[in-house]
Amino acid sequence: QAQVVESGGGLVQPGGSLTLSCTVSGYSLDDDAVDYAIGWVRQAPGKEREGVACSSQRATYYADSVKGRFTISRDNAENTAHLQMNSLLHEDTATYYCVLGCSSFTGNYYEYDYWGKGTLVTVSA
Repeated sequence: QAQVVESGGGLVQPGGSLTLSCTVSGYSLDDDAVDYAIGWVRQAPGKEREGVACSSQRATYYADSVKGRFTISRDNAENTAHLQMNSLLHEDTATYYCVLGCSSFTGNYYEYDYWGKGTLVTVSA
């Protein structure tokens, strides 16, 4: 059974940058037979969840709200995915969840995917 653990959340000023990490266990991101996608879903208080980014060995998806500002990457040596967030806005404030099993073509995510516990990102002056 796979597990994912997020880290890197914190307080950052508007316009600043922050990088989140998601370490995977129980599955290798460079598996030749099974291409699980890994990505990030965020939820702000009082708002619905939003798929932010999702990456497989074949494709990468970004939400329109973060295109040009966020970059998802996969480090096979560390079996870890990263989300580099630049030009952060107040609207980016949310709890960010790492998700193993999202769609790297559509950005869809599912309750039966493997979810982390979340890491809080606060963008404020």
